[in-house]
Amino acid sequence: MADLLSIVTTSEKRKNLLLLLRQGPKTLDEIRAALTVTTTGMLPQIKILAEHGLVKKEGGSYRLTAMGGVVADHLEGLVGTLAVFEQEKEFWQSHDLSGLPPHLRMRIAELGKYRIISYGDEELFESHGEFREQILHSTSVKGFAPIIHPIYPQFFLALAQEGVNISLILTESVFGKIEKKYGDQLHEGLKYPNASLYVTGDDLRLAFIVTDIYFSLTLFFKDGRFDNKMDLTSFDLSALRWGEDLFTHIVERSRQVPNP
Repeated sequence: MADLLSIVTTSEKRKNLLLLLRQGPKTLDEIRAALTVTTTGMLPQIKILAEHGLVKKEGGSYRLTAMGGVVADHLEGLVGTLAVFEQEKEFWQSHDLSGLPPHLRMRIAELGKYRIISYGDEELFESHGEFREQILHSTSVKGFAPIIHPIYPQFFLALAQEGVNISLILTESVFGKIEKKYGDQLHEGLKYPNASLYVTGDDLRLAFIVTDIYFSLTLFFKDGRFDNKMDLTSFDLSALRWGEDLFTHIVERSRQVPNP
């Protein structure tokens, strides 16, 4: 097993060929063009993969074997995962990932071409301008919040009044604070058929919003502090699906607040 792992991961040419052949059989000319390699540089690597049962030649083309297809599928996920972590190593090393469900941690590569947005102290009072800007251009908004910013009850109420589909999940403590401090906005918002509110008893170490165009994730630091100065954002369709699945995972474990 260790030998096969080495065969797959210690050569960029072999790794890239396995990933390329996931698209279908390729001739040597097609392989050379796609991977920018020479015949003399590539043939020995093809031979190694063939000797280990991962690649075979049929006619004038090379293709994955059944075993090679399984390996390539898992390899793509590993490469994608490493790419996500490599892009912002310091961010991932300093933040708590325990709030992410295990099955979604396994799919972290789906965050795709994300970026980390950092906010200065002065922007905190504006409550993350880009975040609000993207929501204002969305027709559907779902999310979870373990904290509450004073502008958001009115902000989301205005969205509901404009016909935006809104589904939010709050922690028990945040829901209690909203009932106490923003009861009027809460009851007004729940009157709209396009607005729904859920409450979870779980202590989740994250916050996120997913819309029809935008995904934003905020994590806690490993020392337990909520990071209100950095958001991970992505517009990739795979990230939106990931965010939708995160919302579904949490909402299935939450209770819905009834309409008044």
